[in-house]
Amino acid sequence: MKKIILMFAIASFMVSCHDDLDQFPTDPDSFTEQDVFANATEAKGALAKLYASLALTGQQGPAGQPDIADIDEGFSQYSRMLFNLNELTTDHAVVGWGDPGLPDLHGMYWSSSNDFSEAMYNRLAQEVSFCNSFISNASNLSDDVVQAYIAEARFLRAFAYYNLVDLYANVPLTTIISTDLPLQSSRSEIFTFIETELLEIQDLLLASNEYGRVDQVAAWALLSKLYLNAEVWIGENKYTDCVTFSNNVINSSYAINMTDANGNGTAYDELFLADNDSNGAQNEFIFALNFDGLQSQTYGGTTFLVHASIGGTMNPTEFGVNGGWGGLRTTSKLVEKFEVLDIDVTTLNSSLGGTQSDWGIVGDGTPNGWGGPDTEMFETATNQYSLYAELTDGFLKFRFNEDWGNNYGDDDPQDGTLEAGGGNIPVTAGTYLITLDLDALTYELTEVFATSDQRGMFHSDGQSLEIENIPPFNNGYAVTKFKNVDSNGNQGSDSGGDFVDSDLPLIRLAEIYLNYAEALLRGGGGDMNLAVTKINELRTRAYGGTSGNINSGDLTLDFILDERSRELYWEGQRRTDLIRYNYFTTSDYLWPFKANQPGGTSSSAFRNIFPIPTTSISTNPNLQQNQGY
Repeated sequence: MKKIILMFAIASFMVSCHDDLDQFPTDPDSFTEQDVFANATEAKGALAKLYASLALTGQQGPAGQPDIADIDEGFSQYSRMLFNLNELTTDHAVVGWGDPGLPDLHGMYWSSSNDFSEAMYNRLAQEVSFCNSFISNASNLSDDVVQAYIAEARFLRAFAYYNLVDLYANVPLTTIISTDLPLQSSRSEIFTFIETELLEIQDLLLASNEYGRVDQVAAWALLSKLYLNAEVWIGENKYTDCVTFSNNVINSSYAINMTDANGNGTAYDELFLADNDSNGAQNEFIFALNFDGLQSQTYGGTTFLVHASIGGTMNPTEFGVNGGWGGLRTTSKLVEKFEVLDIDVTTLNSSLGGTQSDWGIVGDGTPNGWGGPDTEMFETATNQYSLYAELTDGFLKFRFNEDWGNNYGDDDPQDGTLEAGGGNIPVTAGTYLITLDLDALTYELTEVFATSDQRGMFHSDGQSLEIENIPPFNNGYAVTKFKNVDSNGNQGSDSGGDFVDSDLPLIRLAEIYLNYAEALLRGGGGDMNLAVTKINELRTRAYGGTSGNINSGDLTLDFILDERSRELYWEGQRRTDLIRYNYFTTSDYLWPFKANQPGGTSSSAFRNIFPIPTTSISTNPNLQQNQGY
């Protein structure tokens, strides 16, 4: 159904370009065709626009006729902005691009005129406007099915406000079409509105719905998320309510995907493949954005997540696309959350093939130090040598037959090019695959990372674990979580490899398991045995067996935060989680280049929320800027 829904969105609910969204757009009726709400069938097409507004960016896609002005259309897509604001600002991600305002996000020095926080505000404001228009117009129809459509529109409006209250705190609350400039509401007022709406519509939504549309369980899931953050947002403990509604979701028909459709030992990666609407993953998706490489093209969504993550030595064809954008990577803090296995270099070296040679490595960073004997490499092809080795902090050089008359080093250790008798090559401790190419006079040191938790999907070949400088793509591991190939390895529907089919879960059952466990630990009641069982369900999938299972003594708040990181990274959750733990701006938890310092440092607490865009304040005197901006 996802292709049909998004096609209806374009055909049945024509919307012209907004230039002035900063007021929480006031009269969207002027954008709708007269006959859109002629009957229930037409109304369903209009409903599709409300979903599509979160997935797409304009009227023709992927570019041209944008529905958000004053920003590159591809940048303005909702989930791309969610990544920028909730993942790029944290230990989960860095980006090497220098677009104005983008480096500010990971560096935590954004201003009230930041293009990306403004684009998200306007995108969510537009969604509220579209929902208000739909609810008003559809209320004139008497068909019973239309009442369910209206409940869906109210859910989507509540979801937009959930994002607004999280990101901006104090925003206008508008539920009717009006030409008046809206007043600014408090965070508490917005919270109460979301809560009331979801409680009212839970029994109006369908008990189950077609794929791509929300149902009753989605209302419970969003309440679970809302109540988990209540103490931060309104200073009120609602963990008992979080446990209650999380339990409702857990007891629903949704199920964790345990189908290892591609046979790689885990069913986790299926959640992020091109056929995740049909390979079993869909049974876990409570609310997802639907994408199709032919029918719903955008430079945001999963097209952004796949392309932007590819660079360096990565092969784009393995990801079902035609090239990489060389931008997104992660920090060592995420990588280190996955339990690293002991690596047997002897076994690894035996897998290289070839014959042991007289070329080897020497230096205080190598197993035998400067005094030797050299650690000999394996000749895998003519003038091509490889070796797995445990290195320590220090230096190395390449040497033939332990003869200093025939050695190579690197006068510029950053460029990977060798010079005869060149400089010592600095290395840091770890297990590496070391390659030497005597034809090209080049070498590579690739740190080897191995974990039995298969949720840790990283590309380390040619990448350093630690980030010394953000722009170069080889600083930081690349993330391989999202792919445009199906469970059989086939490329997505766009044969050109530009646009991606993979759907993006915004709420899935695994998150609700984690909500339940955290709320329980924070005093919300519940069943400890159930919490442990559900966390172990996730870990059994992750490990491909029970080797990673825990007991109740392991279930602590910090464990849950790390487990959320392992399970949900790059899905738009991280900033919100860190704020709930008081780790986002404080010095209690640091990551590389937090607050624009290589080793990380604290930031001002006002950055726990983003500013109201300057353009909005300049056009609406009812708005006051958030503190600190």
